[in-house]
Amino acid sequence: MAQAHWCCYPWLVLLCACAWSYPQPGYLGREDVRNCSTNPPHLPVTAANTTIQLAALRQWMQAWNLTAYIVPDTDAHMSEYIGKHDERRAWISGFTGSAGTAVVTMGKAAVWTDSRYWTQADRQMDCNWELKKEGSDAVSISSIVTWILAEVPAGGHVGFDPFLLSVDSWENYNLEFQDSNRRLVSVPTNLVDLAWGSDRPPMPSQPIYALPKEFTGSTWQEKVSTVRSYMKNHAMAPTGLLLSALDETAWLFNLRSGDIPYNPFFYSYTLLTDSSIRLFVNKSRFSLETLQYLNTSCSSPMCVQLEDYSQVRDSVKAYASGNVTILIGLSYTTYGLYEVIPKEKLVTQEYSPVMLMKAVKNSREQALLKASHVRDAVVVIQYLVWLEKNVPKGTVDEFSGAEHIDELRRNESFSSGPSFETISASGLNAALAHYSPTKDLHRKLSSDEMYLVDSGGQYWDGTTDITRTVHWGTPTAFQKEAYTRVLMGNIDLSRLIFPASTKELARIRSLHSWLLSAGFPCCLQPVSQAPSFSCFLTFLMDFQHPGAYLTFEVVSFVPYDRNLIDVSLLSPEQLQYLNQYYQTIREKVGPELQRRQLLEEFAWLEQHTQPLSAMAPITTSLTSMWVAFTLAILSWSS
Repeated sequence: MAQAHWCCYPWLVLLCACAWSYPQPGYLGREDVRNCSTNPPHLPVTAANTTIQLAALRQWMQAWNLTAYIVPDTDAHMSEYIGKHDERRAWISGFTGSAGTAVVTMGKAAVWTDSRYWTQADRQMDCNWELKKEGSDAVSISSIVTWILAEVPAGGHVGFDPFLLSVDSWENYNLEFQDSNRRLVSVPTNLVDLAWGSDRPPMPSQPIYALPKEFTGSTWQEKVSTVRSYMKNHAMAPTGLLLSALDETAWLFNLRSGDIPYNPFFYSYTLLTDSSIRLFVNKSRFSLETLQYLNTSCSSPMCVQLEDYSQVRDSVKAYASGNVTILIGLSYTTYGLYEVIPKEKLVTQEYSPVMLMKAVKNSREQALLKASHVRDAVVVIQYLVWLEKNVPKGTVDEFSGAEHIDELRRNESFSSGPSFETISASGLNAALAHYSPTKDLHRKLSSDEMYLVDSGGQYWDGTTDITRTVHWGTPTAFQKEAYTRVLMGNIDLSRLIFPASTKELARIRSLHSWLLSAGFPCCLQPVSQAPSFSCFLTFLMDFQHPGAYLTFEVVSFVPYDRNLIDVSLLSPEQLQYLNQYYQTIREKVGPELQRRQLLEEFAWLEQHTQPLSAMAPITTSLTSMWVAFTLAILSWSS
């Protein structure tokens, strides 16, 4: 049986059990999952009938002389979240999990996904589909190709949409198919879209708007000039820069919309040269004011030329036919664009210069980010106060809690909604990787259990992501010790001063963003993120020593649960840091609560940020040593 993931909240796994595993649904006789071994097969009411979809796709496969077709779960920009019209794998298979790849042959169909989604897949897929269970968070291309080779006869053609494979993924598929006597075929027309037909949701059409000037750190003209300077000084001096990631274009032009969930971006590409700016987008979505903002009526180097979004491949191919070189960031460029640029004209690096530049915040952007975190702290404090009043009444469950905090954020000034799907988890559920409740599947919140909320917001002036864990009853000594020891690790990380060349401080991950190195300001997340995950800015230290050193500034302003802190375990330095952090929260969030006349929340803040007092040290127990040892293994193992 597969082991449960420890990657997100390992300390909660420790609290719940030393080790536990997911049972295999097929052996339980459960009514809520499929059982394809019976005659007739058992299908739950949640399973989708995909017979018609598969028949339609296979007709198009036959028309293109394909014996297999790969259906990834991404869009043409390698986005973390995708829009409804890009949910091709969900449409063809019925499985709506956020990770997984489908492959359809003329006689079979299979989905590969990791252990987070096995049960969900067995609830949603009918028996047209095989479920291939991957153990890690990433689906293995090798295992997909192994299955394809077993199902596709020699000489068969395996099709894929080049706009849905990154360059790295294409290279891996190509390597796996070498010497297999099967051909990997790039099909620029997506066959699932053809099968989907008129039922496919349309492309978004809501307005694309410019951020108000007061919410930007630089004008788009200043950013373009900086990027052009980077290109001019680059060792290869590329003549053009192709931007594929949606956040690249949105950041460059200070434009926003809402084409994909949890991110205020819009479908677009940019081709920037020293003499032109070409923005590939649906130009009907711009108001006259925004068109004027972009200087679209002129043709000078600082005027934006709008071109149709669907023409990007042809336009890049035409540009590449000249005496040019094109710089791309491999992480977000798909094979669909990569394949039309001659190799001798490509200049590649892992990330585009725009990705590098937008990670380094100027003083104005830092001030804006901090302001967004103050308002977001008000949201989280309102939520925690609401929970304290309502959980004892038995009226709150994980799903209603998530809905409430999401609504609080939507009502905030300058809000674009949540920055990811809220993780609202009680008891055992809080130890599950990427767990989110649904209207039908959720757990009641209880004063007898620990509760974790991992949530964030998108605002015009910044993006937030914060985790807090609470217990409204009487936690056990073991729970307090585990919580406190992870808190101690977070404090030590926050206080750390380290060389700028450091690449990894612990096993660090970045949710809903990316991490270039420890040298760039962004949200950092240690693997043991509970009892809290806070966003950090990274700053250069001024030392009388050779070399550059960095440190962190925490910009999340919500106190930890005092009920779970064993003060006796904290060192004097850790205690001092914690009390200073609480004083900072009072100074930054308190006035905002008073300004809004949120008197109950202000009283809560005053109570929960009272200075903690040192207690007599206790003898280290075997339990303490075991917890510390286990957490160390979890934090440093790869």
